Order: sequence, then C-alpha cells, then structure tokens
Amino acid sequence: MKPTAVHPLKKPAVAFVSNSCWSIYNFRLEVIRHFIASGYEIHIIAGPDDFAVKLMDAGCKVHSAEFNNRDKNPFANIRLYWRLRRLYASIEPNLIFHYVIKPNIYGSLAAVSLGIPSVAVVTGLGYAFSEENWLFRLVCRLYRFALKKVNEVWFLNAEDAAFFEERKIVPQHKVHILHSEGIDTDRFKPADMIPDADAAGKPFVFLMLTRMLWSKGVGVFADAASILKERGFNFECRVMGFFEPHHPDTISLDDFQRWKDNNTFTYEGFAQDVLPHLQETDCFVLPSFYKEGVPRSLLEACAVQVPVITTDQTGCREVVVHGVNGLLCEANNATDLAAKMEQMMRLDGDERKKMGVAGRAIAADKFDIHLVIAAYKKAVASLT
Repeated sequence: MKPTAVHPLKKPAVAFVSNSCWSIYNFRLEVIRHFIASGYEIHIIAGPDDFAVKLMDAGCKVHSAEFNNRDKNPFANIRLYWRLRRLYASIEPNLIFHYVIKPNIYGSLAAVSLGIPSVAVVTGLGYAFSEENWLFRLVCRLYRFALKKVNEVWFLNAEDAAFFEERKIVPQHKVHILHSEGIDTDRFKPADMIPDADAAGKPFVFLMLTRMLWSKGVGVFADAASILKERGFNFECRVMGFFEPHHPDTISLDDFQRWKDNNTFTYEGFAQDVLPHLQETDCFVLPSFYKEGVPRSLLEACAVQVPVITTDQTGCREVVVHGVNGLLCEANNATDLAAKMEQMMRLDGDERKKMGVAGRAIAADKFDIHLVIAAYKKAVASLT
C-alpha cells in the first residue's frame, strides 16, 4: 500500500533515521544537501545531541527519538516502535532511510505498518554480531522479521550482504551494495605543505580517530605503542573521538586515564573537524576488530593522502590494499600492529608519499561521495 497522496503544494519529503544526529551529520550531510537543493523536505529522526542544531541550520527538520544500545527491555523497544510510527504518520514522508540496528528493525516495522516505502542501510554488523550468543540469535530473528517487507536493504560491503543472504535474513533481490557512505574528495585533500616526518628530531605521528570502544582497537593501539616505546622509537600516538557510555563495549574512564597517565598516547578529545588533524599526521591507524561496514575514518585518511595501517578484515580491507596505500595487520594482535607501525616508520618519505597518493586515487575512484549520491537519487526516483 502506498502512502497517502501528497498535497500538490507540499514538497516531497524524505526521512533519515539513525541513533544520533552526529552520525547523520557526519556520514550523510552531502546526500542531504543534495536533496534539499533539489527541492525535498528532509526530516531527521535521531537521538538528540549537539549536531541537531547543525542539521537544522542545514535546512533539516529534526525530531527526537532515543535509541539506547544497552537497553534490551522489550517494553522500551515497543515504545520506540510506537514513537517512530507516530512520527512517520505525522510527517508522511515519501521514503525513509533507516541506519543501524534499532532504526533498521523498529523503524522498518513502523514504516511497513503505514505503507511507507523504506530502505534499511546496514552500515556494519556491529557489536551484536561479534559472537554467536543469545544476542546474536535474537538480532538475526528480529532483522529477518523486520526486513521481510522493506523495499531494499543496502550494505557497505559484499561480505556483510553475503552473510545476511546465507542466513536467509534478507532475499538476494532486495540486496544492494553501496560500497561506502562516501567521501567528499574536494573537501578532504592533503595540505599544501605536508609535515616532513624525516626531519631531524621530529617525532613520527600516528593518529587514531574512533569511538572509544574496545572492539575499535583502542586497547590494541595502546599496547602496540607501549611495545614501540620500549624499543626507543621517536614517535607520538594521538587518539581522538568520543565516549559512548551506553554502549556495551565502551572503554571505561579508568582504563583510559591509565593510558594517559603512562603517556601511552595523547587524547585530543572530539573534533568537530578532523581535516586539520589528518593533514598533520604521518600515518593513520585503525586496528579495529569491530564488525565494520566501511569505516569513514579510513576514507578520510586516504583522501587526505595519509598512509594507513588497519586490520585485515571485512570493511577495512575494502579500503586498504596491503603495500599499496597502507599496511594490513592481524586483528586484535598488538605485537603485529607494533611490527606494522615500525615498518611504516622505517619507510623513507618518498615511499610513504607514494602510498598516500595511491590512497587518494582509491578514495576518488571507488568511494567518492558523488557515487553515493547517485545511488540515493536512483532509490528516491524508483521507490516514490
């Protein structure tokens, strides 16, 4: 059943639903700006945070809905479903894009109940799929039920799509591979003057931008840094990102303080704009063993022409080709990460520059934001 016909004076409306305004702003702003410029009314339904104002300034209408990753209370999830259903009925969007687990499950069910076309975007399998326990089995069942009648299901990599197909969570004809959420290579580009990592006395700078979760590899990065410090290398490790106190895999403040006290790395907080920090970095590190889709931070680093060290696993190896634009290390292995960091430091400047140039070429050819905008335009044209 199609939604009620739109009043001829009303703009066509598209809704984006995620667990935070930050994620919408950080990952999908270019897509949203395109649709606003094309005459669409854009509604954001997400957990409230400081980025709600930025989205409103960009021309979006923002509605609050709480998505608590830690809350497994079935009554809370039922309330979430009804909250989303009421919002959808009030907004009457022509199409809804859902992101991450709870919006994909409860938002998709609410959209189907109202006959509103929707797309579920699986941005990575995440913490729930880290081991085959009761949570894994429950999420698989909920996904299978919720995605039964959605119009399309998008994945950021082919391995996640194959997993959902093999488990019969979603039929093949609904599957689309987006390859990433895109990167604006016109904005993310190298600085005119790149710091010389080989300059006498200058420490080699490793940077990690991430959410503060164990599975993102923050602890592995800290352990690898400690190994290299014992070997006397002249380097500096920097960590940037935010804490998620409600996430089941969050790093405690006590653990984080211990690393800071030991000078394992410097913590530089959360950056509204990561570009200048990337531009003064010699190597970007993401030792994630999280069930990634395609990490945005890797795309940003590649676009800025920074060589990368990341793990040889789903999502990460989509971006980094070992020995071409960076190095791949074993997941959850600090010793191997330390070896790859040492290998990167021992490369001369021309070799690292060559890796950076290759990384930018990969970002432009395979992950540019215009490719992603084209996929969204196609979906809106065909489903509304």
